[in-house]
Formats: sequence, structure tokens, C-alpha cells
Amino acid sequence: MDKLVLITGAGRGIGAATAKHLAGQGYRVIINYRRDIHSAETLRDNILAGGGQAYIAQADIADQTQVKDLFEIIDQEHGQLSHLVNNAGILFKQCGFGDIDADRFKTILNTNVLGSFYCLQEAIKRMASGAAIVNVSSLAAITGSPFEYIDYAASKGALDSMTVGLAKELAGKNIRVNGVRPGLIYTEMHADGGEPGRVDRLADQIPLQRGGEPEEVAQAIAWLLSEEASFVTGSFIDVAGGK
Repeated sequence: MDKLVLITGAGRGIGAATAKHLAGQGYRVIINYRRDIHSAETLRDNILAGGGQAYIAQADIADQTQVKDLFEIIDQEHGQLSHLVNNAGILFKQCGFGDIDADRFKTILNTNVLGSFYCLQEAIKRMASGAAIVNVSSLAAITGSPFEYIDYAASKGALDSMTVGLAKELAGKNIRVNGVRPGLIYTEMHADGGEPGRVDRLADQIPLQRGGEPEEVAQAIAWLLSEEASFVTGSFIDVAGGK
């Protein structure tokens, strides 16, 4: 199978690490980004310099029309999609549940839930037997992230439910759907939440006594996409140091 993978939100963090890792395994990688074209171009150029194949594609996945256009461009310019990594996600500054306003919650759901839903619907229209999908969730879906990001946690809980349900719907077509739930990983997302040093502050609460690296999540994603995981669907890998 020609391995063509779309990674949403791939310009930084876990998405970028996954793009590099999969390119090294022979995938043709489509790097989706929303705004930061510089990071996307830099990542693409690094992959090309290393002998891999990579392309960039702008789209805000919270916009269904942009998602449809994205997949049509993939059809026209790159061929049949075989793998999808639903990685794009957003969060806002830490706060208690009572301080979350409805507009913030809707914005979170529009990207983290509806955006993933749009991408999943478009992808499965195109995928054939042997294809695979990984949804990037969060350990927050289990912990609920009290006093920090309950809205974000709720969005990832919804993504987990879609992962299980869709895996069962597609199993008969031999299309696998799994998820990874990163814990405290050194990415820029913590700065988005207002605390760049959050991982270091909480590291001593992790059984392995350290935060994780994006590359460690990328390796779990790559395994779930691979034929080595051919009998795994509707499952999750928690990349969280035992927490």
C-alpha cells in the first residue's frame, strides 16, 4: 500500500514529531496547518532534506468547507489517502469550571470535536481496506482536568467516544481506528494554557518522575498506524508516564 498520511495541526509539537517520524518510515506526509505557514514550511523542508516526502496544506479544520476543500486537494494532487492522524486541537487559559463561558466552550468543541468529526467523515469516504486512523486525545479525557481545562477534557472525552464507535463501524471494512492519550508532554500547548512550565511543575506527580517528549507520542501513533497493530482497533495507548 502507498502510505499517504494526513496529519492535522502538524506544524508543531506532537504533530510535527509525528510527521518527521512517519516520513522516516516511508510515508508521504501531508502537513496540515491553520495559520503558522513558517513552521509548516520549515518542517516540510527538514523532511525533504532528510530524504522524505512531505507537503503542506492550509485549512482550519473547525470550518467544514475548508475541510472538504482540503480533502479534494489531496485527491487531486496526492492520490488516495491511506492514513489519518487527527491531531489538531486547542485549549484556553487555565480556569475553574464556573469561569468557562459558553463561547469558549463552543470554540473548543468546534475544533476538537467537530473538526475531528469533519476530517473523519471525509477520510473514510476515501479509505480502502488496510487503512488506519489515530485520534490524538488526552489523558484529560480520563482525569477531567479539574481547575484547569474541563472544557478541553470534555472535548477529548467526546473524541474517545467517536474513536470507539467508528472503530466498530469500520472493522468489517478492515479500517482501524485507535487513539493515543498523551499526558504531560513538553509542547507549546502548555503556554497556550497560560503556564509554559506546567510539565516541570507537575513532573514529580508522574510515576516515571518526568514529562514526556513529543517523539514518544509519535512512536505510539506510528505503531497504531502500522501493520504491527493489525489486530488493534477501538483501543487507546496512554503515553503518560504511568499517571
